[in-house]
Amino acid sequence: MENYKKTKIVEKPCLHPFTNLPPDIIEMKVKDGSKIRNLMGYAISKMELDSVRQILFTGSGKAVSKTITCVEIMKRRLKELHQITKVLFRQIEEIWEPIVPEAGLDTLTVKRNIPAICVLLSKDALNPQEPGYQAPGSFDAFCIETLAAESQGQVKRKHGGGRGAGSTGKHPHFTGGAPREPCAKS
Repeated sequence: MENYKKTKIVEKPCLHPFTNLPPDIIEMKVKDGSKIRNLMGYAISKMELDSVRQILFTGSGKAVSKTITCVEIMKRRLKELHQITKVLFRQIEEIWEPIVPEAGLDTLTVKRNIPAICVLLSKDALNPQEPGYQAPGSFDAFCIETLAAESQGQVKRKHGGGRGAGSTGKHPHFTGGAPREPCAKS
């Protein structure tokens, strides 16, 4: 690919995995370069209004983790939000053209499937039978159960195996000190 340069990226339109959404739903399209502070300022101000009942967060590629972060911040700030998460793939086409057109190389079209996520947050109850549904506070309940189990000593933690003090690792002759003298050439 050193003889080519990427000239164009075309995103194929992707249908939303959610049906029956109101036409005026607020959709937060999270991009890789989006600032979380800006996204959350707008999204929270809209969701605090009584007239807004749902919000949709979407992101693809490198923005998937940022999308999840935004959703988790929203759920912490506004309690009692129902959530449905859908994971899918988006198809993009990259057009690569030869750097030197006289070299006789053809233009290349590369089709790639990139991961995408759509998360619907709602103040109103959603269908709990829907795949990807998360009830309000379900994560908090999990944390409380885990902490209670840890405090009672039910959760066993793994000890050792690291390369901490006293460990020699794979090579018992290595002490972790100063580097050894190089071997003499014969």
